[in-house]
Amino acid sequence: MSMQSREVRLASRPRGVPTAENFSFATVEVPEPGPGEVMVRNLWMSVDPYMRGRMNEGKSYVPPFQIGKPLEGTAVGRVIASQDASLPVGTHVLSFLGWRETFVAPAMRLQVVDVRQAPPVAYLGVLGITGLTAWVGLFKIAGLKAGETVFVSAGAGAVGSAACQLARLHGCRVVASASSAEKVAYLRDELKVDYGFSYLDEEPLEHLKKAAPDGLDVYFDNTGGPQLEAALYALRDFGRVALCGAIANYNTPGPGPRNLTLAIGKRLRLEGFIVSDHLKELPVFLAEAVPALQAGKLTSRETVVEGLDAAPPALMDLLHTGAGNIGKMVVKLGE
Repeated sequence: MSMQSREVRLASRPRGVPTAENFSFATVEVPEPGPGEVMVRNLWMSVDPYMRGRMNEGKSYVPPFQIGKPLEGTAVGRVIASQDASLPVGTHVLSFLGWRETFVAPAMRLQVVDVRQAPPVAYLGVLGITGLTAWVGLFKIAGLKAGETVFVSAGAGAVGSAACQLARLHGCRVVASASSAEKVAYLRDELKVDYGFSYLDEEPLEHLKKAAPDGLDVYFDNTGGPQLEAALYALRDFGRVALCGAIANYNTPGPGPRNLTLAIGKRLRLEGFIVSDHLKELPVFLAEAVPALQAGKLTSRETVVEGLDAAPPALMDLLHTGAGNIGKMVVKLGE
C-alpha cells in the first residue's frame, strides 16, 4: 500500500533569522514497506531550537540539513502497515523522521512508546529527549545535589521547564528566567519555582542578587549571552555550569561573556554536553520521570500548532522571540 505524503524541505540557508523563504513543501510517494520495514503516520512532531544550527552549512555535532531535502526531528507516530512482527499495525513509535506526514523505515530504527502510561505527545517533551536533556544536565553534568540553589535560564521553555521541575523534585531551590510576564507567572504559579523573573524588565544580575544573595551553586544555561555573564558573577566558588544551549546567539552570533576569567578565581566548572552522548541514561531517567508524571509531581505542558503548514512558522517564532511558546512546542498532525 503506497501513498502520498507531504514534507517540509530546506529551500535555502538563512542569514540571521529564518524566514518563510527558507522553507518549501513537497508531496512525495511513500512506497510499500519491505521486509523488516514499517510504514508510520506521524501524529505529533517536535519543534526545537537546535534545528537552527542544522540550517547552516558546516561541521557540527550533527549533520546539517541539506537544501532540497526534508528537515528532520523527533516525532511520535502510529504504524499503519508492517512487514516486521515486532512492530504490528497500531504500535506507537518514536522516530527522528518528523517534518513529514508519513514515512517508511526499518523497524530497528524506531523506538516503541507505551501510550498506556502517558499520552503520545509526552514522549516528545517531559518523557522524551527534552526531559532527558534536563535530567542529564542537572545531575550528570552539573552534579546538582539536594539543598543547592540552581538558576535555569529560559525556564518556561521545553528543556527549561523540565529542569525546573526535576530540580524541585530533588529538593533544590530553583531560580528561573523567562521573557514575558505570562511566562514568569507560569514559572511561579505552575512550576512553583522559588524566584521567577523576566530578563527584560531588569538586568539579570540584579535579579540573581535578590534571588540568591548567598550565590548560586549551579547554572543550567539554555541561552548563553547576558544571562551566562550574569550567572558567572552570581556563582559561588566551585560552582558548576551545564552548557545546554545558547539561543541568544543562534540567529546572530554575539560576544561571549566578558567575565569568563571569573571561572579561574572562583574555580568554576563549565561543561557543554550533547544529550545523544547520554542515551544510555534514558531507562534510569524514565524510571524516575514516569511515576512522577503519573503522580502529578511532574507536569507536561505543550504549545500546540496544527498541521504541517504551521511547522515553519512555529520554528521561526521559537527562534525569534518564543513569545507565544510555553513548554514544549509541538505540531499536531493526527489523532
